[in-house]
Amino acid sequence: MIQVRKSEDRGHANYGWLDTYHTFSFANYHDPAFTGFRNLLVINQDIVQPSQGFGKHPHRDMEIITYVLEGELEHKDSMGTGSVIRPGDVQRMSAGTGVIHSEFNHSQEKPVHLLQIWITPNKAGIKPSYEEKRFSNEQKTNRLKLVASPNADDGSVLIHQDAKIYASLLDAGQEVSYDLTNKRYGWVQVTKGSIEVNGTVLSAGDGAAIGDEKTLKFLAKETSEFLFFDLN
Repeated sequence: MIQVRKSEDRGHANYGWLDTYHTFSFANYHDPAFTGFRNLLVINQDIVQPSQGFGKHPHRDMEIITYVLEGELEHKDSMGTGSVIRPGDVQRMSAGTGVIHSEFNHSQEKPVHLLQIWITPNKAGIKPSYEEKRFSNEQKTNRLKLVASPNADDGSVLIHQDAKIYASLLDAGQEVSYDLTNKRYGWVQVTKGSIEVNGTVLSAGDGAAIGDEKTLKFLAKETSEFLFFDLN
């Protein structure tokens, strides 16, 4: 079963400095039918204007993954971490017992376009931690590249939950497949282009919840980029 979440049906707000779309309920946006999926709680697609951003704010007991699509995002936090992440970088911050951080567009000229993802951890009260790794286009082209996992497999960042995140860049006409093991669920989020998932068409901004599907086939109708989540 594949349940589509169309791009235009997401929550949306434009504050001038921030243009944001919420796949799931977030902040002032609430949709009782979309309050998360399994342990995936948030997928926000944000476009932040130059030299603008999110000032210092707290988090706790959340796995926060940032995936930059275009531009540069500057991160600072109360653990002493300071970094600028760019397309190809995957950042993971485990908020644990509590962390304060800020995120700003590092550029004075160009917007930054990113996905921020929240996954509920499998244990509360862990020590806060930070990690980032870079994955080249070559690593993601015409394949599913593991970028986050509970055991840091295949060079991925470590997340404290039984979940895996894959990134893929597919050339037009290319196909990749994935086997969902028994009692696992999937979510796919398209960031560029258009793909078919077992015959269901998804375009940029669309997402889909997947259950009771053994083998998934992702076919690019044009040059495309997407994330796939394997969830318990």
